[in-house]
Amino acid sequence: MLTKSTEEILNPIIQKYQHIPGNLIPVLHEIQKQIGYLPPEIQEHVANQLKIPLSQVHGVITFYSFFSSTPQGEHSIGVCMGTACYVRGAEDVLERLQDELQIKRGETSADKRFTLTITRCVGTCSLAPVVMIDDKVYGNLTPEEVPQILGQY
Repeated sequence: MLTKSTEEILNPIIQKYQHIPGNLIPVLHEIQKQIGYLPPEIQEHVANQLKIPLSQVHGVITFYSFFSSTPQGEHSIGVCMGTACYVRGAEDVLERLQDELQIKRGETSADKRFTLTITRCVGTCSLAPVVMIDDKVYGNLTPEEVPQILGQY
């Protein structure tokens, strides 16, 4: 069940795109920007308001990696697992991140500061292995550098 204040955020966004073809992705994107994630009750509200099946809303959210149905951390950490990064030790960097943050990939730290994800090639193969924190790229990483980098956040 949505609160009145949540509906006051959602409804203007939905109304803004109500009669535009292909409106689902812009609606979800704008709602996630405001709320932070797309939990089941918001998905249901969007489906009802746009008069589309809930399965369609859920399908879009689970298909596109930039949508999340769970709360996200203040900072997003993406570990590149493209071929160059993987071969040059990205798995070891990932393990160190998981140990330091006490989370597994796809999870958010207990303090809600970090969400750890896996990405595919980010186009910086010469810097492999690469980790992106928010929009900042960290390259040529070793597991030993992880605590210092996290300390900056």
